[in-house]
Amino acid sequence: MAKLMEVNDANFEQEVLKSSLPVLVDFWAQWCAPCRMISPIVEEIGEDYEGRLKVVSLNVDDNPITASQYAVMSIPSLLIFQDGKEVERIVGALPKEYLVSKLEGILGKG
Repeated sequence: MAKLMEVNDANFEQEVLKSSLPVLVDFWAQWCAPCRMISPIVEEIGEDYEGRLKVVSLNVDDNPITASQYAVMSIPSLLIFQDGKEVERIVGALPKEYLVSKLEGILGKG
């Protein structure tokens, strides 16, 4: 399985907000058990949607500025950005089917 690209406070704007593709950002932390549970699902989505969706992760402990800027209070939080704006927020370790249905709704609009 491919390792997700890690984004941080310094490159978030370039990698996420200025991306030509929609971006799914996985806000997580090392100590978060639900984050570790959902991580393989997020990686699978990255592979499944290659070329249609950019999937990255952001460690909230290492990058508090971005986490605070987007009011990420609970993790895991999956934020989907399109054209530099947040278009969807999914909080918690949810099944892949739920995540895919949300993504299809967004990507289908494109």
